[in-house]
Amino acid sequence: MKFSKLLQVIADEPVFASALLLAGDIEPGDVRRQLSRWVQSGRLYQLRRGLYALAPPYQKIKPHPFLVANQLVHGSYVSLQSALAYYGLIPEYVPLTTSVAAHRPGTWHTPLGDYDFRHIQPTLLAGYQRYAVSPSQSAFVATPEKALFDLAYLYPNADSPAYVRELRLQNLDQLNLDRLHQWVKVFASPKLARFANQVAALAQSESIEYEIL
Repeated sequence: MKFSKLLQVIADEPVFASALLLAGDIEPGDVRRQLSRWVQSGRLYQLRRGLYALAPPYQKIKPHPFLVANQLVHGSYVSLQSALAYYGLIPEYVPLTTSVAAHRPGTWHTPLGDYDFRHIQPTLLAGYQRYAVSPSQSAFVATPEKALFDLAYLYPNADSPAYVRELRLQNLDQLNLDRLHQWVKVFASPKLARFANQVAALAQSESIEYEIL
């Protein structure tokens, strides 16, 4: 396969799997060797085994980090600090894209950035939606309430007032407090109940401040 043919096949895909190139009477070994040569020549980025992205200047669409994260580990969704920053719930820029999955935890270092995956129980893999993260890309991201709970679930002492203060939560008017307390029932954890109560109190306090202003 010529590189010009590859560009036609993948069209406007920000990332693509090598399986996309194996349709028809094609020798898989030849495709893998050709992909390896294009990676070595700098035309392609290899994100993991079988997953690639075009490198500049051939890249028509810059892959969004959230889309890349979803593709790196199937069944995962973006959560924790990355989702909280996406919603503006925390003020910090988060350079590491954080996700959760039922797979074992791990960090991927790719030419398109670093991606951290944390493990949660399969029964807790819920509370996420597909969002349009750019005009042409979408990704699975935790809802604001679930991103908070995933964080509290995974971090020790997350129910302490000091930890909640360190998060510097903001823009809490977008939280659905009923949904927040529904997650308390799902997790059935005193620790997470304490965390939820503190977040709800902050949200109510923020609302009162806006009313005064």
